[in-house]
Amino acid sequence: MFTNYIVTAEDLACLQPLGQGWLAKSQQESLAYETILELVAEKTCSSPKLVRWLNPQVIWTNISAGTSLKTVQVPVPEIDEKAAFLRIYLGERKLHAYGANSNLLVHFPCSIAARVDKRPLGEELHIAAIAPNPNYTFDPTVFPESEEARQLGRKLILQPGPNNPVGTVWLSLDKPGYGIHGTPKPEEVGRTESHGCFRLANWNVEYLLKLVGLGTPVFVEP
Repeated sequence: MFTNYIVTAEDLACLQPLGQGWLAKSQQESLAYETILELVAEKTCSSPKLVRWLNPQVIWTNISAGTSLKTVQVPVPEIDEKAAFLRIYLGERKLHAYGANSNLLVHFPCSIAARVDKRPLGEELHIAAIAPNPNYTFDPTVFPESEEARQLGRKLILQPGPNNPVGTVWLSLDKPGYGIHGTPKPEEVGRTESHGCFRLANWNVEYLLKLVGLGTPVFVEP
């Protein structure tokens, strides 16, 4: 049930602070992990709180290469068949992928739009484009609640990385502005709401990427 994760010099070298605003983030070369705790949590499909609980003796501000961390062991299932279609259930905040014979392939927690009018209830959508490790175009009109967005008044390009606003995968849908994507805060998936897209944990959307293709139907249910 458990295993050990050994921190490497490469893990430490890839860390970098995350800018505190849209403009600062747009000036970074990548949006990488900020801390070893964040990196290990995502690599082991866990919340940072769980990783901390499993390693009460660790001083997280003083991690060196070779440090051994206790983590849960999460085997990734082999891909036996591709998804014939997806269903997103708004009320239960979950995404299911089904095979050709309607057998359930995956069940993922999913965040949905905060505004009811941004939820495409009852629509049949399709995957129109696929972008692993995407950049992100910040559009201030999408964030009217942000004072910085109102002051900037222009679009910005944010570079790829696990702390990119759409995470490590973007699956565009054939409804303008909508997609299925990852998140920089996977522990909040299913508990918080988005501006309109369907948000999964990075490790789940990376697995989903292997199941779908262009044209895969996506049904949005109550």
